[in-house]
Amino acid sequence: MKLSVFSVVLGSMPLREACQFLAEQGVDAVEIGCGGYPGTSHCDPKALLGNAEAKKDFFAAVRDSGLEIAALSVHGNPVHPDKEVARFFHEDYVNAVRLAGELGVTRVVTFSGCPGGCPEDRSPNWVTCAWPDDYQDVLRYQWEDVLIPYWQEAAGIARENGVQRIALEMHPGFCVYNPETLLRLREAAGDAIGANLDPSHLFWQGIDPVMAIRALGNAVHFFHAKDTLIDGANTAVNGVLDTKHYAQNGRSWVFRTVGYGHDRLTWNRIISELRCAGYDGAISIEHEDGLMSGREGLAKAIHFLKDVLIREQSGGMYWA
Repeated sequence: MKLSVFSVVLGSMPLREACQFLAEQGVDAVEIGCGGYPGTSHCDPKALLGNAEAKKDFFAAVRDSGLEIAALSVHGNPVHPDKEVARFFHEDYVNAVRLAGELGVTRVVTFSGCPGGCPEDRSPNWVTCAWPDDYQDVLRYQWEDVLIPYWQEAAGIARENGVQRIALEMHPGFCVYNPETLLRLREAAGDAIGANLDPSHLFWQGIDPVMAIRALGNAVHFFHAKDTLIDGANTAVNGVLDTKHYAQNGRSWVFRTVGYGHDRLTWNRIISELRCAGYDGAISIEHEDGLMSGREGLAKAIHFLKDVLIREQSGGMYWA
């Protein structure tokens, strides 16, 4: 396992400058956003595909800093009920997969997406309860008519381009949001489908990331290092389902830099369980802490995780 950073937090810097900054912080790899919600500030696949000179410059910006490319990320909703929105995200996914194939990058990180509740819908419909029975009809439509067929085809596109792992971030608001839904889609669409395991999205659902890793095993394809602080007082009153804006006070939970939501022992256990599961990918820091600037949050997360991950000098690997 190597320490990585999701480059979007440094989107105001050119890629070469961002990679140099990360290398100076002691990071080993970089996860690069290339479409979807992360945007294309550091990588526009349309400008690189089939362009040997442009790809050479892109690689040089990363490799000259001594970094590796941990993954390409293209988080989007390719099964959005608005066909134009779905087309936009699907094209981004295809371009990212094609570029990954040309670059020799084996992991692409994305979302499962969320359809509407029926073919006539224009907005996604994330089901959070079992009753009234209308919701069972919605789930059947979403999974059987939309989600499974889409990802069976999308996994085929990945295989055709040599991408071995599609890491779906288990994220509430999308159909794949926990180990059970991830494994259901994996069973239907094949082993190329796996999890981008981000503990921050599991903590507030009441999921223990250690147990989630144990349940997923070799279905863990990527890992985002991000934390969540759960406000016990607000949760005791209103529960964990919270639709207030992330910047609004009084939320039941907020995203925090690693170590500001859960202690070192928790993160030790998470990293150790990844080792037991045979995970050999990156530990990729994602910064979404509204109480810290990007550079401050990265510095604190890097320092924290380097203390958790002890480098074995002989092999260049990290061991918890």
